[in-house]
Amino acid sequence: MAAFEVPKPGVLPAQWLRAAVDAGVIHWDRVRLPEAAIQPASLDLHLGDVAYRLRCSFLPGAHHSVERRLEDFVMGEVDLTRDGAVLETNRPYLIPLLEELDLPPEIRGKANPKSSTGRIDVFTRLITDNGQRFDEISPGYRGRLYLEVSSSTFTVKVHPGLALNQLRLMHGRAIVSDEELALAHQRQSILFVNGLRVADDDLHLADGVFLGLDFTGDDRGTVGYRAKRNSRLLDLSRIGGHDPFDYWEPVACERGDQLVLEPEEFYLLLSAEAVSIPREFAAEMAAYEPTSGELRTHYAGFFDPGFGYDGRGLAGSQAALEVRAHDVPFMVQHRQRVCRLTFERLVEPADTLYGESIGSNYQGQRSTLSKYFARPAPRDQLEFFDR
Repeated sequence: MAAFEVPKPGVLPAQWLRAAVDAGVIHWDRVRLPEAAIQPASLDLHLGDVAYRLRCSFLPGAHHSVERRLEDFVMGEVDLTRDGAVLETNRPYLIPLLEELDLPPEIRGKANPKSSTGRIDVFTRLITDNGQRFDEISPGYRGRLYLEVSSSTFTVKVHPGLALNQLRLMHGRAIVSDEELALAHQRQSILFVNGLRVADDDLHLADGVFLGLDFTGDDRGTVGYRAKRNSRLLDLSRIGGHDPFDYWEPVACERGDQLVLEPEEFYLLLSAEAVSIPREFAAEMAAYEPTSGELRTHYAGFFDPGFGYDGRGLAGSQAALEVRAHDVPFMVQHRQRVCRLTFERLVEPADTLYGESIGSNYQGQRSTLSKYFARPAPRDQLEFFDR
């Protein structure tokens, strides 16, 4: 590995990730994957050729490799190279990834499902040799990466080379304090409601900003979607190739501005607040406070610099929230806080921003549906909701 030194604490932006690839910190078989999929402050990770069907999820623990522990849990192998492979619902699979790491001692990593993955209720968790925590990579880690994949609602088809999760590399402590975030909001607005900048005095911070639910709805009162069970096969290689009606049903508030979530059903909703991530920051959706209700509010949580910002006056982008109530029905209301966005400092401002120029899928989004589903034209939307 060539010398790779990061001068100060922070998350590595795109230009530093490219340097990490050049230095051999991140490497893979270039025949199988010609180029890295580098995002403004993250790196897409790609599936290998085989999926191991597991009897249970596991962590290898200290002093154990993943492959050694696999012997205790594998119930079969699925070949992804023969026109893809179908993954059953509610069954964990472990898939070796194409990328490998050779991290310097001061560099650590963190992984998260891609937004498109979380929006179809597919849960992913990164595992490493000697790992004792999911989605976290120890400083100086050297070795292969493995992805646990579990689909809770849809039966999905996957292929080698698909990217279901993403990786961030960072040096030291990168958390942005509330004081720094308030100053940043004064320089470049970070939070908007109804297209208007949130006033400085109304910016409520507590280790980040809070996001609530948007139940204003469209012309037909639709505020989100609920996933259908026992739907058709969802092929993750077909971008925009699935009829949303086959997989989703629209939901509306039952009385005024409240919605009762049925237990263990999967919902896609939008945040009431729109977010704009400055060039020098990245953000992540934080775990929901369990004392506020038995509710899981997100699966995928990385927000790259430039999300919700286009330099032409875009008033942020709403966040898609993947929501599931547990055990009992749970009532939520318009603007009810359900999650928190924490911010991290980059080593230096990113030279690439999230948005149309790099083919980002969710800039200025008005729909929560994943990129795998066809976007109905305005006239077709009426037919979709009337079916």
